[in-house]
Amino acid sequence: MKIISKSSDLSAFLKKLQSRNVSVSSSVLRTVETIITDVRKNGDKAVLKYTRRFDDKKASRLQVSAAEIRRAAGKADPKIIKAFEVSAKRIRRFHEMQKEHSWSFTEGDTILGQAIRPLKRIGAYIPGGKAAYPSTVLMNVIPAQVAGVAEIALSVPAPDGLMNPYVMAAIEMLGVKEVYRVGGAQAVAAFAYGTKSIKKVDKIVGPGNIFVATAKKMVFGIVDIDMIAGPSEILIIADSATNPVFAAADMLSQAEHDELASAILITDSRVLAEAAAKEIMLQLGKLKRKKIAKTSLANYGAIILTKNIRDAVTLSNTIAPEHLEVMTKKPIDIVPLIENAGAMFLGPWSPEALGDYSAGPNHTLPTGGTARFSSPLGVYDFYKRSSVLGFTKEGFLRLSRVVEAIADTEGLEAHGNTVRVRKEQLSKKGIH
Repeated sequence: MKIISKSSDLSAFLKKLQSRNVSVSSSVLRTVETIITDVRKNGDKAVLKYTRRFDDKKASRLQVSAAEIRRAAGKADPKIIKAFEVSAKRIRRFHEMQKEHSWSFTEGDTILGQAIRPLKRIGAYIPGGKAAYPSTVLMNVIPAQVAGVAEIALSVPAPDGLMNPYVMAAIEMLGVKEVYRVGGAQAVAAFAYGTKSIKKVDKIVGPGNIFVATAKKMVFGIVDIDMIAGPSEILIIADSATNPVFAAADMLSQAEHDELASAILITDSRVLAEAAAKEIMLQLGKLKRKKIAKTSLANYGAIILTKNIRDAVTLSNTIAPEHLEVMTKKPIDIVPLIENAGAMFLGPWSPEALGDYSAGPNHTLPTGGTARFSSPLGVYDFYKRSSVLGFTKEGFLRLSRVVEAIADTEGLEAHGNTVRVRKEQLSKKGIH
């Protein structure tokens, strides 16, 4: 585990870290474009073709019936379902606080405001193969339900026709009825353009592999999307009071995701840095996914030494991590200094895994430095907003000269005429 203290080494590491966000290969782009075009042209026929090619050779229909959901969910351990229920309750309570409401104010006889309305229909991509995440069901469906989305459709790939019992249990628990056994770019295309079986949605949310992410990017504009999620990442700001066992465990929790994941510890304590490095190697050897974690740490993991914690914060803001853990004596004092982070975990008893599953805040977070301008998935992502403007005659007259002046300045004569014709009509007797 490398410990970085020289500025030249740090610059090289940061450059390598940024290289994770390289452009998509031409072969992936061609494949995704071909699938999207095919689905747009041939609908269900194309979707079924790709489902048979990539997931289930024997697939004969796209929609998963209520009986199939119930049967698969019945195989789940009741204790795990109880855990889902606890998590769902906490997630719903947190997201209820994000609700938005229409508002307006009056300015004389003028009414101005904003109408807040939920999206009518959304599609959520839920990984359902070897990487099956029932927590993704909770994190994507619950905010949409809280927002009041009327129609929620899920795409869940079913390799060899097998549906993950825990994914199905989460779906059944939340009462989602519309589920399709479709994965990959074909699922995204079906949601974006619609087929005979799968109605077009207004927005696509949920994580996926490079083909899913690329497809979401390609259909953006036809529909809305949540974000383009990249490899997972964690950054820990720590001082001499930090337990190296905790820091090592939390770094490995992200390193085990995949080879492109990033795990970084920034500290002003060399003693902690060396202890954490040793502890990482000890814990790494006990992991089932140690090969993945080892590759991740070798390429995109580091322990960085800074002069003080303020320098650590500055560096963290530059990286803008998905998950930021603050393990200092007084972590709450650090919060006002944090400018860029998807989620902040404060103190030694707030490991990132709590946020993944049960704390309440959403685990769909901006990655790859996009926390500089992006936010976690939330209820607000499932609203649309319309401006509301209502002017009386007096209010209209009060602004008319201002509007005419700006319209004329911009050379848009017809814009100015909308004001002028009304003023001309008002000058005639009997116009109110």
